[in-house]
Amino acid sequence: MKFPAGSFAALIAGAAFAAVAVLAPATSAAAEEKAPKNSAALAKPLKEANDDIKAKKFSDAITKLKAAEGMAGKTPADQYIIDQMLSFSYIKTQQYPEAAKYLESELDSGMVPQADQPTLVKQLATINYQTKNYDKAIDFGNRAIKGGYADDQIRTIVGQSYYLKGDWKNTLKFEEAIVDGQIKEGKVPTSDSLALVYSACTKLQDEACQTKAVEKMVTYYPKPETWAQLLYGIRKETSGNETNLFQTYRLMLDTDVLKDPSDYTEMAELALDQGSPGDAQSVLQKAQEKNVFTDQRSKDRAQRLLESAKKRATADQAGLPKLEKEADSATTGDKNLAVGRAYLGYAQYDKAADELSKGLAKGGVKNEADARLTLGIAQLKGGHKDDAMKTFKAVKGDPALERLANLWSLHGKSNGASASETAKSEAPKTSQSHKKSKGAKVSQDQKAGARAGEGA
Repeated sequence: MKFPAGSFAALIAGAAFAAVAVLAPATSAAAEEKAPKNSAALAKPLKEANDDIKAKKFSDAITKLKAAEGMAGKTPADQYIIDQMLSFSYIKTQQYPEAAKYLESELDSGMVPQADQPTLVKQLATINYQTKNYDKAIDFGNRAIKGGYADDQIRTIVGQSYYLKGDWKNTLKFEEAIVDGQIKEGKVPTSDSLALVYSACTKLQDEACQTKAVEKMVTYYPKPETWAQLLYGIRKETSGNETNLFQTYRLMLDTDVLKDPSDYTEMAELALDQGSPGDAQSVLQKAQEKNVFTDQRSKDRAQRLLESAKKRATADQAGLPKLEKEADSATTGDKNLAVGRAYLGYAQYDKAADELSKGLAKGGVKNEADARLTLGIAQLKGGHKDDAMKTFKAVKGDPALERLANLWSLHGKSNGASASETAKSEAPKTSQSHKKSKGAKVSQDQKAGARAGEGA
């Protein structure tokens, strides 16, 4: 991670300006009285060096100034003026380590006006960062922070200096404080700070820290690549539980994370196993639209799976009215949940939410955490965001599903797609004959408008 070159150039220009200020005549009697004055003994060599600087003969000026620095009878004021002229000349010749040395000597002289000290401190932080003197960059950067005159660029320098010198613990401590402060002020944390937090967690091999960092990243910067960092790890963790794995795939699809052909086919197979052929049909159709299957073998396999899903979806939808009546007369809620999941697969979100709510109200369900998570998804996709947030909070009893519920909440807060757009984009495509089937009320597939991707 590198500090922007343009910012460095701007601060260096400021340093150069400060360095030659002493060479200009005082603008007032008061300023002339306060300005350090050279001794008579060094008047001649300093004037000659100044003439070289004006003529842009910086190397000649450096030679004269170094000679003057070793002269007997030199006063503190002489050294202060030499420091300024040498730092300027070294900057002009791009000898930044030497420039930093004399800028620091100037700052330590006690002669820099108080109003100019913040600028000089920030210049020293910047130059030391660019010359990879990270300890000095941190010292001057923290000095600016403690003094209350640090800007975002200086904070970036300090955080990156900790990181580049391999001090992961202080990187994490420093950047987390910045992120927490920005959030407390109602601001969006910078992507650079969030990235540094995540990188420090990774270097410290702290998986819990990494997860927390990525969750913050997807909260404020919900990009597919950020979601991918998080969800592929969760997919690995939930691989031993088909119900939880399918729920993980739901979120992966909705955040546009699914990329590999095997991801799509595995989700479709899980959907069929879970009794949701609508989801299976939808995910395979999306894969085809995105040209995910490239070789003929995978295309043929996906097509066979899709045809199977379509047949099961046709039969499933035709029987839903009867199943719905049976569910209503059942004493426990699992049949209502099955109907709700089916409606969710066909993008009929309000019907799905109604049935899932009925099932949970009856009680006696086999997997309440999964049912509540599914209800929250149906509510969110149906445009009932407030209800969905409450439902996600109520998911309890399974750590993996609780975590997915929290992530759905984060996703829901950043997803701006309307309920009607979502329903249209996610409904499985149907044939003309299927559209006329009894009880079939599904929309034609349309392009999803949400940046986060299409959902199952």
